[in-house]
Amino acid sequence: MKIIPTLETERLRIRPLVSGDLEDCHRLYVEIDWIDHELDLAANRVRRASWLAWTIDSYRELAALHQPPYGERAIERRADGAFLGLVGLVPSLAAFGQLPAFGGRTDERVRPEMGLFWALRPKAQGSGFATEAATALVGYAVDGLRVERLVATTERDNRASIAVMRRLGMTIEENPHPTSDWPQVVGVLNLE
Repeated sequence: MKIIPTLETERLRIRPLVSGDLEDCHRLYVEIDWIDHELDLAANRVRRASWLAWTIDSYRELAALHQPPYGERAIERRADGAFLGLVGLVPSLAAFGQLPAFGGRTDERVRPEMGLFWALRPKAQGSGFATEAATALVGYAVDGLRVERLVATTERDNRASIAVMRRLGMTIEENPHPTSDWPQVVGVLNLE
């Protein structure tokens, strides 16, 4: 496997993260409330710095191991370089076989799938940036990695994310077991 190159669309650049992205990543996670509320902002920033270093190292290490190029990438606006959010390929583990799109077998055990992830700063939401960035990454997954399928997961009340899944052409599946701890909504995109 290889490291995903910088991808460009009409309005966006999707590039590997660098250490200088720490403040932007930290601000994104604060703004979308993906922080650990048991920690103060300084401790959350330390946690984000650790995650960023791990992400940057994982690009190289996963490539050296010939593994999929998992990890988030920065989404920036080409016109001015503004950091808009993150998009990436991530491991996703659930009992996907229980969903109709995977055969609907009630006794299916958990298995890994390649997941598609996105998160945008609130001021960048509603402009089609998530769909544009995800579409670029899907294109690379198809052409560069020859991936058979991608999944995306979210909660039932995240209508914006579900709308992005639909625009990507994903089949939307609801968790057949509402009390289970695996994802509430799964988008499935077969690429073959």
